[in-house]
Amino acid sequence: QVQLVESGGGLVQAGGSQNLSCVASAPGSSINVLGWYRRTPGNEREWLATVSRSGDANYADSVKGRFTITRAGTGQTVYLQMSSLEPEDTAVYYCYAKIVGPWQSTRDFWGQGTQVTVSY
Repeated sequence: QVQLVESGGGLVQAGGSQNLSCVASAPGSSINVLGWYRRTPGNEREWLATVSRSGDANYADSVKGRFTITRAGTGQTVYLQMSSLEPEDTAVYYCYAKIVGPWQSTRDFWGQGTQVTVSY
């Protein structure tokens, strides 16, 4: 059973930093890509960043230069270091994984989400 467990959300002041982490568990499967999305009320989920098994990272323009994604350990943990946070970054942040499992194809999975609130 695939599980993605996020941690690290909370309240931070504008201009500050916050770090998120996510541990992915996918027994018998290969976790190809890990990443982060976010959603604000009334909006679609927004892609932020992804990192491959080899460590190649890609970022949305909205967070490039401010957010850093890294993958650690056995490749099942992903971090999102966020800096220069703005009130517009307030959202629920979701961990994401693209996994190849016994179903013999890639599937997308998301965690439950963690709230990040940036105050003025």
